[in-house]
Amino acid sequence: MVLGENMKGFLLVRAAILLCLLAGLGTAQTFRGTILGSVSDQSGAAVGGAKVTVKNIGTGQVRETTTTGDCTYVAPELSLGSYTVTVEKPGFKRSVTNEVKVDVASETRVDATLQAGEVSTTVEVSGEIVPLVETTSDTQGGIIESSVAANLPVNGRDYTKLIYLVPGVAGSPDQISDSPGSYGTFSLNGARGRANN
Repeated sequence: MVLGENMKGFLLVRAAILLCLLAGLGTAQTFRGTILGSVSDQSGAAVGGAKVTVKNIGTGQVRETTTTGDCTYVAPELSLGSYTVTVEKPGFKRSVTNEVKVDVASETRVDATLQAGEVSTTVEVSGEIVPLVETTSDTQGGIIESSVAANLPVNGRDYTKLIYLVPGVAGSPDQISDSPGSYGTFSLNGARGRANN
């Protein structure tokens, strides 16, 4: 009877460790994107408690968050598309950044500098000045537009071969999986196929 209780405890501990390990893997890849950044005033001081509204231009979906004490904010798991980021705080002019593009597995940084003034005044910034180089994450992903897929010659008319157009993807020409349990016959950034999402 004592051996049975010890075995149950041993199995519970192993299951808990396995769940913790799998939880880390589950958050590694996503098909959505994130908008994040920081908010400061003209002197460079952090502005905590500012209201940040992220609105999808195409669908009208709105996500609201507030800057933390260190002036940062994060709006995760956003659908793909173009967004408008509005930052507001009493005593400051409203800051609006238009045409912020969210892609697959991307973290787009939108920092705002608030100017002192009336709340009714708005300072608009074009999304074209948002940095194009990813500086906040090592996660890579890509989108293949339908116009590209329609106009490229694909060997054997197999649309799954378009994955090789995404940066960091490699595969074998014989299309043999690299390891048991793989999801696809390609490798992304040197990872095994079973790490694909």
